[in-house]
Amino acid sequence: MNTTESVLNAPREVTAERTPVKQPTLSRRLAAGLIGMLLASLLAILNEQVTAFAMADIQGALSIGHDDGTWLTTLFEAANVATMVFAPWFGITFTLKRFTIAAVLATMFFGVLCPFAPSLPALYTLRVLQGIAGGCLPPMLIIVALRYLPPKIKLYGLAGYAMTATFGPALGTPLAALWTEYASWKMAFWQIVPLGVLSCIAIQQGLPDDPLKLERIRAFNWTGFLTGCPAIAMLVIGLLQGDRLDWLSSDFIRVMFIGGTALLAVFLVNEWFHPMPFFKLQLLSRRNFAHGLTTLAGAVILLVGVAAIPGQHLARIHAYRPLQTAPLSLLVALPLLLALPLTAALLNLKRVDSRWVMAGGLVLMIATCLMGSFMTSEWIRDNFYLLQSLQIAAQPMVILAILMGVTTGLPPTEGPFASAMFNSLKTFSAAAATALIEGLGTARERFHSTMLVDQLGNRALVTSQGIDTASGLSELAHRVHEQALVLMSADLYRVMACVAIALLFLVPVLPVRIFPPWTATPPSSH
Repeated sequence: MNTTESVLNAPREVTAERTPVKQPTLSRRLAAGLIGMLLASLLAILNEQVTAFAMADIQGALSIGHDDGTWLTTLFEAANVATMVFAPWFGITFTLKRFTIAAVLATMFFGVLCPFAPSLPALYTLRVLQGIAGGCLPPMLIIVALRYLPPKIKLYGLAGYAMTATFGPALGTPLAALWTEYASWKMAFWQIVPLGVLSCIAIQQGLPDDPLKLERIRAFNWTGFLTGCPAIAMLVIGLLQGDRLDWLSSDFIRVMFIGGTALLAVFLVNEWFHPMPFFKLQLLSRRNFAHGLTTLAGAVILLVGVAAIPGQHLARIHAYRPLQTAPLSLLVALPLLLALPLTAALLNLKRVDSRWVMAGGLVLMIATCLMGSFMTSEWIRDNFYLLQSLQIAAQPMVILAILMGVTTGLPPTEGPFASAMFNSLKTFSAAAATALIEGLGTARERFHSTMLVDQLGNRALVTSQGIDTASGLSELAHRVHEQALVLMSADLYRVMACVAIALLFLVPVLPVRIFPPWTATPPSSH
């Protein structure tokens, strides 16, 4: 009997998804509002990336030590990630238009105040508040795209969101270099003001005025909020401070990880049963949604790693400043403005299988990492141009295919749940990627340093060449350290290649074939 009922129910669900009821139309005014939402999301990403890359200059200008300075980024990221879990709920309750404008204004306000903070604790507070405000913005973009975009151009709207995950971070280094070298470190905080004003005007004029849904407050998920917010913040803090404090050797890091994991478990159990959750975990029963989130975590690690390794190598081996590494980022950033819509157009063709587009992007990622694994101490910026060029095609192919798999077939009512899960996982994965690069990099650098010193110590040639003088020993130590850094970077590229290979193996196994949103053929979700 249950089998018969499930069979009878299935066509009704498909029909509901295919029924062309109130298909959205894109007017010029609504298009302006969508562009405003895109600018708001891009503003949040640029604020995060530029301040991170300019942090050395910010610390120097404010006379902040290295250890204290790391907390400026850690506290911002912890607040940013934790907020993304809950922002869609508040956006629906207070309307997307009002909530987004308020978040943009708050982000600008706290950013303007940061350079004038009277003390370090005050600056920490402003960074936390700005992280909360900025974390509200990216989730709104997916909700608006799912709600207002017509099926024919929905993938192009998702390409706009993908721009915030690819184009935005790639602009971080060039903009940080521009402000710190030619203007003022304060511009790292103030650069968002013009973009914020423009986005607020566009959102105010373009998005429709939805009614407030304040009655939702009575059913607010307090258990989820009071467990999920500190859980995610503690885990992010543990990840970003772990390498500096020697991971589990530190009592503080152990508390962050154990406490955060326990609270996260309570949060997830609560979300499964709560009638108004922040995360709708039942969505994971859909194969493409589960695959999309799994692949997203790995793809973000790849994007962060492939972007960070060249800059890290050039800075530590050849003492490059952000201005000198900026061309590498611009090489990826500017062509993405063309590559993203072209990839969306490709995926919008019914005969194109998004799974194999994703596979093609992962193959290019693997090729990038394998070529990078052969790096030497002689590599300069020019040696990385080919590797970075492959990312122009690889990043849109992977990210857009993931977005298509996650969002296709989702009704607008489920958009807030998908947005909360997608954005919070994306940003958390970026923090995990940073922790992986720092932690594994430190471990591999120490390993290679020890091995190189052992090999030199076993060779009588060292003392026979007159390297027993102070200058000779200093030069030898420098060469050993340099070679250890090179081998460490090569190892990181190999780890990234392994991540890409693992994701590639999932492509023919987990996801099922889906079609573009405009087609009549319904996507399979199981």
